[in-house]
Amino acid sequence: MAPLLVAVALIVVVVLLAVVFARRRGGSSTPTFTRGPTRETPGARRGATAGSAGGFGSSGLAARVRAAFGPGSDGDHWAALEDVLLKADVGPRATADLLHRLRARGDGDPVDLLRDEILAVLGPEHQVDLDAPGLDVILVVGVNGSGKTTTIGKLAAQLVREGKRVSLAAADTFRAAAGEQLEVWAQRSGAQLVSQDRGADPSAVAFDAVTSATARQVDVLLVDTAGRLHTKEPLMQELAKVKRVIEKAGGTVTETLLVLDAQTGQNGIAQARAFTDAVDVTGVILTKTDGSARGGIVLAVREELDLPIRYVGVGEGPDDLQPFDPAAFADRLLA
Repeated sequence: MAPLLVAVALIVVVVLLAVVFARRRGGSSTPTFTRGPTRETPGARRGATAGSAGGFGSSGLAARVRAAFGPGSDGDHWAALEDVLLKADVGPRATADLLHRLRARGDGDPVDLLRDEILAVLGPEHQVDLDAPGLDVILVVGVNGSGKTTTIGKLAAQLVREGKRVSLAAADTFRAAAGEQLEVWAQRSGAQLVSQDRGADPSAVAFDAVTSATARQVDVLLVDTAGRLHTKEPLMQELAKVKRVIEKAGGTVTETLLVLDAQTGQNGIAQARAFTDAVDVTGVILTKTDGSARGGIVLAVREELDLPIRYVGVGEGPDDLQPFDPAAFADRLLA
């Protein structure tokens, strides 16, 4: 009996020692990482305080760029960076140009160098100049669903706050409730509205709007146009007709602004090219940027079409249309 008790006691001791050893080993086998000082991306602090001034979410490129050049990356660093840029909708041409510039720069922090080259592509800030005497006409164009009417309402509110007399032309006479939507924005902003019945000739609406704005000594006339597919040639020709009628009525189209959805990707380039051919687009308003981290379309537009970005839409409120700030954009894209 005594040997049996001794054996049981030994087994219990061995089990207890094994448990204690396992617990100690488990606790020591999970290392605790201490986060060292994190190097800020250039302008990141300013970009953070700027909120959504750059128009893009916080899921930026910097981490992916560093991973492409990091010690744990596999294969060609430049091929990895090319993949990162293409997935951000930078586009083949702009990506190739950026890679060429970065290779020529040599050693340095890849994020710092990329930010410098992004700013070089974007160039200086391009604001709309509406300070000349007389009536300024802004023709706003774009495909269906890009946010043209809402953007016009926001821009009208901004111009009225700046002390300008603003009129809106409801030349989108085909979409249901387009005129009603623009009327709501006119009431919100304090702008005047010129409209006709649904189905009326858009060129006739534009003609009346120019005549009325001139008589009332309006400073800025914003012309809303029907959304149209850039692949439909007759619709594009109709848009060109609206512009000709505005000039026939004595107005001068100061700006033709193309409204692009930031989430359309490379299709936005095809849109911009088609509209530019039809009505000589002078600038781009990028909408729906508040929920998109794929803001490289801006670089593609600048590189392939040499069109300046005038404004970015960063939300649904009347104040959520902001002048495009290249530095803030670069910071937010890389944040």
